[in-house]
Amino acid sequence: MQHHSILYSELIAKEFSFASVRRRLAKEPFDRGNSRQNQTRTRVSMEKGGLDSAGREFKNAEEMWREQVGEDQSKKTEWYRQGVGYWEGVEASANGVLGGYGHVNEPDIMGSEAFLNTLLAERFPDAANSQRHLVVLDCGSGIGRVTKNLLIRYFNEVDLLEPVSHFLETARESLAPENHMASDMHKATNFLCVPLQEFTPEAGRYDIIWVQWCIGHLTDDDFVSFFKRAKVGLKPGGLFVLKENIARTGFVLDTEDRSITRSDLYFKELFCQCGLHIYKSKDQKGLPEELFAVKMYALTTDLPKKVHRTKSKVQANRPGVIK
Repeated sequence: MQHHSILYSELIAKEFSFASVRRRLAKEPFDRGNSRQNQTRTRVSMEKGGLDSAGREFKNAEEMWREQVGEDQSKKTEWYRQGVGYWEGVEASANGVLGGYGHVNEPDIMGSEAFLNTLLAERFPDAANSQRHLVVLDCGSGIGRVTKNLLIRYFNEVDLLEPVSHFLETARESLAPENHMASDMHKATNFLCVPLQEFTPEAGRYDIIWVQWCIGHLTDDDFVSFFKRAKVGLKPGGLFVLKENIARTGFVLDTEDRSITRSDLYFKELFCQCGLHIYKSKDQKGLPEELFAVKMYALTTDLPKKVHRTKSKVQANRPGVIK
């Protein structure tokens, strides 16, 4: 399901400026320093409003989710059925999965490759001389666009996870050895036709779990439960890479494909609930101005290392102030 609403028009944003989808990041600060303050801030910031693709306003995310999925499991099942149903009617091509913006593929891959190169150099330096067998999971892989153009060139094995069967079959054909130029040391291994909300990875298999333009189909509860389950699939030192559309503030609900575009702050609150920490993040450049902003997050289960600053000798030798 290679993209959810990547191509949301700015026309709605011009009419509803409070949830503008102009290419800007949310500006609200996010401080994990004080857990009590953090809990309060999460509760308050989740009160931020949003709107849907028809222009309807919601007071907060809770109101929206209560209406969309409620407490009834059958209603949530219908949410996911409609989401997959939308993509089952889309052509299995780059232009199809990118909503008619096939030319976005090149800048998207270039931005992802630069980000990935930084992560590999910093986190997996032993892979450069083939001392590490790198394995990646491509979540929401669609037709294998990201795998074919990027991941298979850097990883020895790629597993593809995709709930839309005709997308996955196209990926399987495209990535077959006779149709792909990758070497014997780089291959697509497993093709898994399973939705994110039902998937649990093999323990300790992946160096990176790549999640691009698909997490918006998950409700908040399933977002958190997915990442908590998926942690077991990471090798020691492994990372999640999440690449997603970013709403300027609050959220935007797409009622056609059943997905939600979250703000940077919204994502950070969910990361906190998942027990994940941002190792590095970067804005995607070079996309058409009418599209949502896109951001890449590298997420780790490890606590960020604290920087210990020592006082200079001059300052350390100064006499204390007598009070």
